[in-house]
This record gives sequence, C-alpha cells and structure tokens, in this order.
Amino acid sequence: MSDPVLTEAATIEESRRIKVNPPVFYTSAGLILAFALFGALFPARAERTFSEVQSFIVQDFGWFYISSVAGFLLFVIYLMFSRYGDIKLGPDESEPEYSHLSWFAMLFSAGMGIGLVFFGVAEPIQHYASPPTGNPGTVEAARQAMMLTFFHWGLHAWAIYIVVGLSLAYFSFRRGLPLTIRSALYPLIGHRIDGPIGHAIDIFAVLGTMFGVATSLGLGVLQVNAGFGYLFGIPIDTPVQLVLITVITLMAGLSVFLGLDKGVKRLSELNIILAILLLGFVLFSGSTVFLLQAFVQNVGTYLGSVIPRTFRMYAYEPNPWLADWTLFYWGWWIAWSPFVGMFIARISHGRTIREFIGGVLLVPVLFTFLWMTVFGNTAISLDLSGTEPIAQTVANNMPVALFETLAALPMGAVTSLIATLLVITFFVTSADSGALVIDMITSGAAENPPVWQRLFWSMCAGGIAAVLLVAGGLEALQTAAIASALPFAVVMIFICYGLYRALSMESQGTSTDLQLAAAAPLTPELSWQQRLTSIMGHFGKDHITSFLSTTARPALEAVSEEMQASGFAPELVEKPDCLELTVPHGERGAFRYTLRNRPFLLPSFVWAETRKAQDAEPRHYRAIAHTSESETPHDVTGFSREQIINDLLNRYARFRHSRRIA
Repeated sequence: MSDPVLTEAATIEESRRIKVNPPVFYTSAGLILAFALFGALFPARAERTFSEVQSFIVQDFGWFYISSVAGFLLFVIYLMFSRYGDIKLGPDESEPEYSHLSWFAMLFSAGMGIGLVFFGVAEPIQHYASPPTGNPGTVEAARQAMMLTFFHWGLHAWAIYIVVGLSLAYFSFRRGLPLTIRSALYPLIGHRIDGPIGHAIDIFAVLGTMFGVATSLGLGVLQVNAGFGYLFGIPIDTPVQLVLITVITLMAGLSVFLGLDKGVKRLSELNIILAILLLGFVLFSGSTVFLLQAFVQNVGTYLGSVIPRTFRMYAYEPNPWLADWTLFYWGWWIAWSPFVGMFIARISHGRTIREFIGGVLLVPVLFTFLWMTVFGNTAISLDLSGTEPIAQTVANNMPVALFETLAALPMGAVTSLIATLLVITFFVTSADSGALVIDMITSGAAENPPVWQRLFWSMCAGGIAAVLLVAGGLEALQTAAIASALPFAVVMIFICYGLYRALSMESQGTSTDLQLAAAAPLTPELSWQQRLTSIMGHFGKDHITSFLSTTARPALEAVSEEMQASGFAPELVEKPDCLELTVPHGERGAFRYTLRNRPFLLPSFVWAETRKAQDAEPRHYRAIAHTSESETPHDVTGFSREQIINDLLNRYARFRHSRRIA
C-alpha cells in the first residue's frame, strides 16, 4: 500500500495546478475551442452549416424530441404517484436541510433567468402576431398565444430538469456516488461508468450545458443592447453586441478570479428583488384585475390543451413554427438540464421523491405562468387596444418588445433601466454558475478545483455566445441549443431507465431473490446509547476525521491483513476525508467498502458556491459508509472497531452470495 501521507501531499500539490478528469476536460475543451475557431474564422460557412444542421435535425429527429420530452413528463408523474414516491433522497433517517419556505424560495430563483426577461413579452406577442394556425391579431390569437407560451415554459421544461436533478440527488445522497451525470447509469453498467462510456456521458453533458449557457448569454446580450439602444441611443448591431459580451464576460470572470462567491450570492438575491419589483410594478400599474383574470383563464386553457399540444407534430400540414419554437425550447431545456438539475439536486437532500417532483413541478411553473401573463397579456392588451403597435415592433426587432411595453406604462425609463440591469446581473451569475457546473463535471466532482478552471469555462461561454451571434444571430443560437441537446436526450432516456431500475431494486430489497438466508443482519447490533448518539449527535469535521483514523482505519487494516493471509489482494486507499477498501475477484468484479466524512450543509440562499466558499457556513459531519453493490449509504458514526468489521463482513458476504462466489 502507498503511504497515505505522501499520497495526500501529492494530491494537494497537484490541486494547485490542475484538478480535472483528463478525458472529459481535454476532449470537451478541444471540441468547444474547435467550434469557436470554426465560427470565428469562417462565419459565412458556419452560418450555412448551422442552417443545414437545424433543417436536418428538425426533419429527421423532430419526432424524437417531441416523444422524448413527452416521455420525461409521463415518467416523473408516474414516479410521483407510485410506491417509489416515499423513498427519501438520502438515508431513511435524513431530514430536509431546508424549510419548505426556503426550498420554495430557491426553486423560485431557479425559475428565473435571462430567458424569462427576454421572452416575457417577445414570445406571447410573437405568437399573437404570427400564430401557427388561425388569423393573427385577433382575440382568439391572443388566447392561443398565451397557451403556447405556457406550453413551452410549463410542465415539460421542469420535467426535463426533474429527470436529471432527481437522478443526481438519488444516486449521490442515497447511493453515495459522485455528483456527476455518469452516476445515474451505475445500475446499468456498474463500474464501467468510470471508463470511456462514463467519459462520453459527461462530455455530452458539458457540451449541452456550454451551448445552453451560451444561448442564454446570447439572448441576454441582445436584450442588453436593445435596452441601451432604447435608453441611450446606442446602435443595435453585432459589433456593439460583441463589445457587450466582452465587458460582461470579463465582469463574470473577475468575480470568479477574485473568489467573490458571497458577492455573487448577494447579486443573486438582488436579481430576485429586482424581478419581483418589476413584476409587481407592471401588475399594479397596468390593468390589475384583467391580468389576474387572464392568469386564471390562461392556466385553465393550458391544462385543457396540454395533452393534444404535447404530441402536435404538424405531420399533415408541415409548419416551420414547430422548429422555431417548440423544438428550440425542448433542445434548450435539455441542454440546460445538467445546470438546473444539479442546482435542484443540491438543495433537495432529505426530501422524498414525491415532495421533490411535486415541488419542482408546481412552484417554478406557477411563478413563470404569472410572469408570462403579466408581461405577455399587458403587451397584447396594448396592441389590441391600438395604444402601442407592439406586434409590429416584435416583427422588426424582438429584443425591443419589452422596452416598448414598459414605455407605455408610467416611469418607462426607470423600469427599462431596471430591466436592463436585471439582464446584466443574470448574465454575470449565469456565466459564473454555469462555469461552476461544467467545472464540477470535467473535474469529476473534485472539491476546491483551481480557480483558473472556472475562469476558463466562464470565458468559453462568453466566446461561444459571441461566435454564435456573429455566425447567424438568433437562428444560430437556436441551432446550437437544438443540436447540442440531441446526444444528451439519448443519455436522458438511459438515465430514466437507470433510475427506474435502481428504485425497483431498492423496493425489492426484502424480496426472496435478494435475501441471504445464512447471512447475518446487515447492520450490526448497537447499544441503545450508540443509537441515541447516532440519532441526536452533531459532530464537527475534526471529530469524524479522528474517528476515521483511529477507529475505522485500524478496522479496515485488520480485515485487509486477514484477507492477504488467505491469498486475496485487497487494497486500502486513504484519500482526504475518505477510506476505501477494494477486494478484487477477477471477472466476478470487485467489492468496495467506502467510508466518507460527509458534511451536511445548513441553508444557503445560493447554490452556486464552491466548497471553499462554504467553509464558513455552519455544518455538521457524519461518517457515511457505502459499498459497490448500490446499497443505500448508512451512517456508522460512533461504531466500535468490531462493529465496523462486522458491518463490512456482512456486506462482503452479501456480495459473495450475489456473485455466486464459493
């Protein structure tokens, strides 16, 4: 065995330079930089290529997007009402780390973004002026416009996020696997997730997230340019947009470089405050009663049409509207799913699957519906009454629609400035948080990776957004979202199957095929004092570290030495806050018993913070054990040396029984 002290020192020294999963990091970075160079050096060729790619995907794979997203929604609804709904995202004794109010507030923040500000007016008024079917500019067109907007921003979008977020939360919190996308396929391919298949899955997730974030940043820059043009007369063109991308990306990079996670936290809180103030102002300065009535009716219309609209392909009457809107959104949501999924997973430890799905489906969706109603119906009402030709404005310049609507209300200049500031702050936090998620994936969920890695990904996001704007503007942004999501949509189907299989295996944990007639109970007998300590104790990190070194390690070493004397070749590896004993059995696989010093965080408003930034936050620690057999992680805090040995041997006996090892 290697010297753990030397190994830890080498790990610390290495983390100062680079801390990545090389196949994922270098392949992802290479593909992204190749794409950026292609778009920057050959913009005309890139624009033609984007157009051809979008046409190909829409014509040949549109059905796949429609059916996949419908399947995701049906899958999460099934899980919510099934017997699996009572399973917790964590050990059975775990409790939610956040109150319902705090959890709902953070889900609310997840529902906000550049997209809502950009499309809050632009999409409803666009559907009203150019509906997929029917006459434009009519009351019926207005009703259909709001229904279509709700359809694109409603249950389907959040079902996509739930698939990724739920699998991340389940396999990380309950099964003890790393918080990476590949972990969701463990029930299907086992430890091969650490090989080429797992690398490919994470690469698809990185590419999807990068192009999803770049699409949002591109839309945000269009909106900022429109706001500055309206307020200060600045030209609305590509050179100005490139300058804005550069400046705002540098702001995001500066926040990463300086480690201003608390600053980003305050900035995110400012986002929510500005958004609610802007929403409230438009609601109460406009026709308040009409907007509240419209909200209720819009929700009812959406619920009444959601099923037929879900499967509407325009197969008998081909319509380019499908590609411009529905397929773009489905691709965008899929590309964003690792980003948002990781957020909602991190804040949902201890909740049941039913709570998770119900909360994520309802809270952000209802707020989004209110936002779209307030801004969309206000714009449509202004156009129908002839007060402002909003529809004509959108036809000429979509990003200006929001500012034309605000101009028709009191204090238009002030609210337009607030809206522009809101988009800028969303831009900075999205670039910073998106870089964090990509860095987590490419580093294999490593703790405290070097700051330069996040800075690199933040710069990449801004660069890709600039390339897309140069090589086709809004159409290129749409193509990037649709195309990058295609491979990850396939991965998501396997994620659904892997999650279902894991849940089925867990629910059958007491069935005959998994029982060991001759094996001892998995958990060794504890004294009542130990049980009370385990239930009520709150321990510091140093206490658990000491427990691992003075009690757990000698126990694992004793088992390892006895196995070596019997002719086996076990390997005991000590990492920071982790002990892992591996017992290889050739083609029958290897048994792994892992003990981790796991922190349980107290509420924090913003999820996009590194572990280093969270060091000052209150937390308690537990010694959590799990095995390679996908068993539920269990708490061994306070176990004696003999009890840890018994726990290990009981689970090793189950491994040998399941692998038919005599």
